[in-house]
Amino acid sequence: MLLSNAQVHVFKSIDDSGEVTIDPKVTILVGQNESGKTAFLQALHKSASVESTVKFNITEDYPRKSLNAYEKEHTVNPAVVSELTYTLNDAEIQDINSDLGFKLINDLSFTIKYKYNENYTVSMFIPEKLYVSELVKKSKLTTETRESVSKSETVRFLLNSLQDLDLNSEEQEFFDTLKERFTENDKWNSLLNQYIWTKHLEPQIPQFLYFDDYRVLSGKINLPELQRKVEASKNDLNILKDEDKTALSLLKMAGVELSDLNNSAGYENIKAKLESISNSITDKVFEYWRQNQELDVEFDIRQDPNDQAPYNSGNNLYIRIKNRRHRVTVPFNQRSKGFIWFFSFIVWFDSIKEQMKTKKDLILLLDEPGLSLHALAQADFLYYIDALTKNHQIIYTTHSPFMVPNDRLHQVRMVEDKQKDGTKVTSNISSSDPKTLFPLQAALGYTIAQNLFISKKNLLVEGPADLVYLKYFSTFLESKNKTYLSSEITIIPAGGLDKLVTFIALLGANDLDITVLHDYSSKPDVRLESLVKGKIIGSKYILNYASFRDEKSKSSSLQSSDVEDMLSPKLYLTLFNSAYCKELNGVEIIEADLPEGERIVDRLNRYLKTKSIMLRPSGGFNHYLVANHLAVKPPVSSKVDSKTIERFQQLFGKVNELLS
Repeated sequence: MLLSNAQVHVFKSIDDSGEVTIDPKVTILVGQNESGKTAFLQALHKSASVESTVKFNITEDYPRKSLNAYEKEHTVNPAVVSELTYTLNDAEIQDINSDLGFKLINDLSFTIKYKYNENYTVSMFIPEKLYVSELVKKSKLTTETRESVSKSETVRFLLNSLQDLDLNSEEQEFFDTLKERFTENDKWNSLLNQYIWTKHLEPQIPQFLYFDDYRVLSGKINLPELQRKVEASKNDLNILKDEDKTALSLLKMAGVELSDLNNSAGYENIKAKLESISNSITDKVFEYWRQNQELDVEFDIRQDPNDQAPYNSGNNLYIRIKNRRHRVTVPFNQRSKGFIWFFSFIVWFDSIKEQMKTKKDLILLLDEPGLSLHALAQADFLYYIDALTKNHQIIYTTHSPFMVPNDRLHQVRMVEDKQKDGTKVTSNISSSDPKTLFPLQAALGYTIAQNLFISKKNLLVEGPADLVYLKYFSTFLESKNKTYLSSEITIIPAGGLDKLVTFIALLGANDLDITVLHDYSSKPDVRLESLVKGKIIGSKYILNYASFRDEKSKSSSLQSSDVEDMLSPKLYLTLFNSAYCKELNGVEIIEADLPEGERIVDRLNRYLKTKSIMLRPSGGFNHYLVANHLAVKPPVSSKVDSKTIERFQQLFGKVNELLS
């Protein structure tokens, strides 16, 4: 079960955040200081926190400008703080259908509205009429009884109808089974919805866990005091502070019980446990911390009656960091703030579900993580974030360009505090304030500086295969004294349509001339159209391959087209057969072998699947391999047909015209 959408209302600086799409893995909230990023996370956290002590507080949380008016109506009309929409996975859908006895639903999303009084409402759509119809159809009711309940469209109506009838033993058993499963509850309009919620949804709803800079590990832990707090926390959860929980996580991570370290034992026994902790922690932390691999974590236990309370009573666990190169150790709290934060973060989240004593999935809310880390250390941190996404959805805030992966700009949501509307969260970067956009522009600029040369005139394409085909045919046409792509134009592969849209929005404001060339799939892309409507780019500067195909594509209905469709099917199959000659055992595929279709790549994929030909484990074939084969082993000039030449000439002529 995944959180798919979130919307926050009347919480601190937020009047209405707008509906925010949540990425299945990582969602990145980018915005200036005081824009409302933290408020958005806190609203989610208080809606369904894994920590039972975290609750809404209208004095602290409700917008101050309207607080006096709201306090008068809070009791009778508590405000909705958040609307959270969850989507079930295939296995969860299968469980529901199996429980109900037949396939009732193909997919399911539901929305929970959390209120300031800690209550909530649930909305979902289940085809109850269909369920009741199938239920009656599969039952052993007599014809007369079936006729009597035939107008039942809900479970409640069905139960009421059966209750008034004189039932035989089998019918009575059917009725008793229904009553047992669907217990009456006047808080729910639908007993079927109530049943699915109680049995399948509510037990699996993920909970939120919020992490900020305050959950850092102390370099010195008094073991008797920590043991006392653990015992006392059984009656009062507030006894354990954040640093105590992090210390317990450290021991859990090392597989050592607190009681083992508190028990009196011989030197060798204690020393063995300490070395076990040291080795375990060192391996786990330095798997991700790559800034200095010459470090080890060491632990020591000793008493110090001269220290301040509580460290002057009983054993203390000391954490020290050893530098193998300099052959010295220093106390943990004397390391850099960035290292202490990174270390604490990994310790805290290594066994987080066990620490929180929950079997539910956790959604991690990270407020400005890695703020004290060097830029390259932030890259290490993102590597650990990737590891965490195997078990958790993650939402984090940042204004650091190095915390925005350039290959995942689609995960970014912009957060702005609007003058009249309060905090808004959106994925539409084209309408965002330049100051808010800065981390994205900086991240993109860093990537470009390392990977690409940006010129004054740029042709943005989706991927590297586009680059290869366009470069090759431009050079080919130039050698034939035909129209080719101007040397002043730089071709930039963005890495997919999602990132192509982001590139346009970010680069368009930098006084660069841009034309876009993209694949076409049956209808115009709404993301590109929104950029045109927002006047980020003119519509004439957005081209697609379908416009340069044969006469059929010049009709009102364009064909779905990729760059590969600029080549004639015969020429492309020649390249394909040559690139995969070994895998195909010399067998040549011709166009007549392929199923009908508009896109040559799609036709080939369907052919390979039908013939059970495996060219790669994931199915289909590597498009770039065929493109690369063209560049490395180009066909003789005579095999490049006139149609292909004409298409590329028209394309290059149009691009040259737009960027002249």
